Amino acid sequence: MDALSSDQPKPARAGARDQGVAGAALEAEQLACRRGELPLFEGAGFSLGAGELLLVRGRNGSGKTTLLRTLCGLSEPARGQVRWLGQDIRRMDERAQQRMLYIGHRDAVKDELTPLENLQIHQGLRGEGGALDAQLDALERAGLGGCEDIPARYLSQGQRRRTALARLLISPATLWILDEPLTALDQRAVAWLFERIAEHLQHGGLVVTTSHQSIDGLPEPRILDLD
Repeated sequence: MDALSSDQPKPARAGARDQGVAGAALEAEQLACRRGELPLFEGAGFSLGAGELLLVRGRNGSGKTTLLRTLCGLSEPARGQVRWLGQDIRRMDERAQQRMLYIGHRDAVKDELTPLENLQIHQGLRGEGGALDAQLDALERAGLGGCEDIPARYLSQGQRRRTALARLLISPATLWILDEPLTALDQRAVAWLFERIAEHLQHGGLVVTTSHQSIDGLPEPRILDLD
């Protein structure tokens, strides 16, 4: 794993759009989001380029999950715009959709399906059509060797989370949007995930994440503070 830079994290605070990233692929302009009638934040903006990690910070209830869902088109902003690969997030084509992968705070793992079946369903819904050998290899690398055919209802919370994170190993997505990805992971699994994120960034990928836990050990992030 790469050592952290001695430089301070570069801010991308709500209310001030960062103009300094060349070749930005994910851009947000003057976003405002609400939960029902309750305002969460406004004026949030950033641009994120290849190889960059963005950490979204804020107190509980500040709108971190809402922001992440807005970035991938699952929630509508009250105001503002999100662009991915130059396309409005609400009207992006299939190619742009396939190059984005969202893993939410809830792992979206179906209890009645095995880890292998969950992975197969995930790839089928995304139109990726993965090979069995690659799916089994992804589960093995995620620490689920021997658990491939056990219904998810019998797995621990950490194993369920790793079932969800195995999607990162098999999807061709360039942009990873990860909401509290460290939830339920033990120290070894956290180190494994940090290595995967670092590799993804080194290969020109982009990552947007939230975390209540320390992310020391990851490359230095840029910061979007919603408080």
